[in-house]
Amino acid sequence: MVQLAQPIASPRLELRRFALDDLDELTLIYEREDVNRYLYFEQRDRATTLELLRGRLARPEMTSDVEENVLCVAITQREDRRLVGDFMLRWTPNEHQQGEMGGSLHPDVHGRGYAGEIYRELLSLAFNVYGLHRVVGRCDARNSASIRSLEKVGLHREAHLVENEFVKGEWTSEIVMAIRRSEWARHHRVAPRERGEGNA
Repeated sequence: MVQLAQPIASPRLELRRFALDDLDELTLIYEREDVNRYLYFEQRDRATTLELLRGRLARPEMTSDVEENVLCVAITQREDRRLVGDFMLRWTPNEHQQGEMGGSLHPDVHGRGYAGEIYRELLSLAFNVYGLHRVVGRCDARNSASIRSLEKVGLHREAHLVENEFVKGEWTSEIVMAIRRSEWARHHRVAPRERGEGNA
């Protein structure tokens, strides 16, 4: 588990660590059927969300011997401090330097461009802080909104896997999106290449 040392402010949002006080608002996100439609799990009630949240808070921070690092980020609106999203960046600390990002937003804030705002900050962390080479986003092929959000921040389609997973009683297809460090650097400031691990 990786934790943000300090919150990150984007134009309209704040990316920060989760806290136990986030339980009620996180439940409001994951209890909705429309949020979970393209996720691997079904709707989560308050008790299940509490278990998830406690598990995140109990995990140790990044160490050199973990097989995979996961940065879970609470997304709040700067204007009212409301928790509106749950996003993550994860990567395996090895020579391949590959990462993955994704997340969920409350439907009340869909259509505002929040996902792109969040993805830009996660990509900055991935390339500037953690020195990754490539970051992917994986989407259910029916989730056109998520695909568009990834495209807007520079990810391109690398694969369309047809009926590659059996999820919730049906075969589903997957779109794999990706961006490399060199592609991100064409339009954004990128820190000098370093192989060491960072601390966000």
